[in-house]
Amino acid sequence: MYWSRFLSLHALWVTVSSMMQHYPSVWGHYDVCKTQIYTEEGKVWDYMACQPEARDMIKYVKVTLDPPDITCGDPPETFCAMGNPYMCNNECDASTQELAHPPELMFDLEGRHPSTFWQSTTWKDYPKPLHVNITLSWNKTIELTDNIVITFESGRPDQMILEKSLDYGRTWQPYQYYATDCLDAFHMDPKSVRDLSQHTVLEIICTEEYSTGYMTNSKIIHFEIKDRFAFFAGPRLHNMASLYGQLDTTKKLRDFFTITDLRIRLLRPATGEIYVDEQHLARYFYAISDIRVYGRCKCNLHATGCKEENKRLLCECEHNTTGPDCGKCKKNYQGRPWSPGSYLPIPKGTANICIPSISSIGNPPKFDRIWPNISSLEVSKPNQANVCDNELLHCQNGGTCINNVRCQCPPAYTGILCEKLKCERDPGGCGQNSGQGAMAHRPLVLLTALLAAVGLCTW
Repeated sequence: MYWSRFLSLHALWVTVSSMMQHYPSVWGHYDVCKTQIYTEEGKVWDYMACQPEARDMIKYVKVTLDPPDITCGDPPETFCAMGNPYMCNNECDASTQELAHPPELMFDLEGRHPSTFWQSTTWKDYPKPLHVNITLSWNKTIELTDNIVITFESGRPDQMILEKSLDYGRTWQPYQYYATDCLDAFHMDPKSVRDLSQHTVLEIICTEEYSTGYMTNSKIIHFEIKDRFAFFAGPRLHNMASLYGQLDTTKKLRDFFTITDLRIRLLRPATGEIYVDEQHLARYFYAISDIRVYGRCKCNLHATGCKEENKRLLCECEHNTTGPDCGKCKKNYQGRPWSPGSYLPIPKGTANICIPSISSIGNPPKFDRIWPNISSLEVSKPNQANVCDNELLHCQNGGTCINNVRCQCPPAYTGILCEKLKCERDPGGCGQNSGQGAMAHRPLVLLTALLAAVGLCTW
């Protein structure tokens, strides 16, 4: 009898643990910009931070190669097979569809399999370097949400740099260096993402992990986005609230995962050996069958939709904002300076909507509970945005808003809006008496209810 009760208790605890593993407070929910709620004044809008869903961004990319005539096939040439680098009877011919390898084959659906690929000319001009720049442009600011993955059909290059731009290709910064010998190629000690931490996550590293030449099972190069997310959200990314909090308060971290363009700089093809075999230069070239880039349109937390219009991605802005990235207030909605939405407080964030201009106020309507009083329009300080107020930017956890410029937090809390527990900074973490009592006891309350349902609480 007691054994059966023990088994029932164990099964219930597994169920509770499974349910709490995905408890929604762990995540940030930004899938709607506003919702209607009922108040004493009737039905009103409740505004929230929001963002578009992540998607396959390769569908919207424009690719440019430099030099422009670097693709093989014009004139036709032969090259060596990967499986047997001394069998050099394969042909690339741009005039024959079955033998052509144009750039678009890096992105076609068949490219998910090694049947189609872009290919460069061979290294026939050795020892002159075989350099190729592949630029991916979106004409839109993108926030990366998953690893960048490049699949090579020619062996992974001995030397390569992945670069990013935040200003539509006007300036470039390195994202990561790749080499068979980092010290020799780039004068950098080799590292992997596993060598980084929260404090060094923005460090630009050189890795030797993805540069192992001629191996049939070694085709893929990664730029690890999720591994970097994991420094804040945990190894399984269950604590996204922590990551969102860091993104909200650290501009350099937000910018690190934000791009308008990517550039793949191929500097030396896979040789598979210490030296280059000058008698068989047709062995050496670049070939890419697939590039994957997943992300979302950057809309500054003011939109849930992003549409393609005239071959350009545009945010479907809400919160009275406008622009390609929802980066400014609409006309007649400039009552305070534009501000991006905020992930905080978790889980709904803060919308920071644009409010009507003073000149367009007239008689304030009654339909919108976020309509500010005259003092919140910042007439005396037109260039200073509110940190907190009693309308939209509420101080959390019992905090008090002081002159709209700061929250005075209770002793156990900290943060711009008193959204963080101070004990989270301590090595021992937070206990049940540190302000999280309600959250900490929810699993026990649920377990007790379940136990009662099966009569186990009669012990």
